Amino acid sequence: MATLAICPGSFDPITYGHLDIIERGAKIFDHVTVAVFHNRAKSPLFSVEERIELIQEVTSHLDNVTVDSSSGLLIDYAEEKGANVVLRGLRAVSDFEYEMQITAMNRKLNDSIETFFVMTNNQYSFLSSSIVKEVSKYNGDVSELVPPQIEKALKAKYKK
Repeated sequence: MATLAICPGSFDPITYGHLDIIERGAKIFDHVTVAVFHNRAKSPLFSVEERIELIQEVTSHLDNVTVDSSSGLLIDYAEEKGANVVLRGLRAVSDFEYEMQITAMNRKLNDSIETFFVMTNNQYSFLSSSIVKEVSKYNGDVSELVPPQIEKALKAKYKK
């Protein structure tokens, strides 16, 4: 049985930290779907369509990675796609507490879908999309935090 992993997030924008988790997941699982979720609690800088396009660009070197989107429950999306794994990155202990709650709820909804946590590379442990947006907004250098395509897109957004 092929292993399909869903790597969910808002990815607004995708960072090298996200990309690290996706690339490592692509080595472990047969297929990884990066699923852009619309989080109603957040006001995104990039539209879902823009995020999908940017993620496709920066993951184009990974043959077993596709990009999709959803606005519903992760577990419903995973069931619909026939996924048996949810792939999540962890940066710090604070991430673990939040992720533990989400995983417990997902397991209650469907205990046949496993969640795999991957510790982010230490160099990205501080990194978040929010930090990248804040630095970029004030013309700070984010070249070591995001791929060049993302840096260009951020500059274009904040030029307006």
